[in-house]
Amino acid sequence: QVQLVESGGGLVQPGGSLRLSCAASGSIFNFAKRYNMGWYRQAPGKQRELVALVTGGGSTNYVDSVKDRFTISRDNDKMTVYLQMNSLKPEDTAVYYCNALLLTSGMNYWGKGTLVTVSL
Repeated sequence: QVQLVESGGGLVQPGGSLRLSCAASGSIFNFAKRYNMGWYRQAPGKQRELVALVTGGGSTNYVDSVKDRFTISRDNDKMTVYLQMNSLKPEDTAVYYCNALLLTSGMNYWGKGTLVTVSL
């Protein structure tokens, strides 16, 4: 089993920044090579969407709406993934979930989420 714990959410004004963290723990072997890590978000009344993804090798992918504003990164030694969010907009308000995809089995693991609210 893999446990994911997110932190760093909160209330921020439009144009502000937040940094989310997700720490992985549990029965993890070779985190760097076996797990793709991602951040998803779900706004009220909307479906969960992929925000950013980082592979074990460091390749990244972003949804168009956050490109040039958000940066995903990972520290494989700490088994932690980060999401740096800049120039935040009210439409970024959502619960942000950390995801780990075990490449050998296709198993997905989820954190419980952290709320990000962008408002005056």
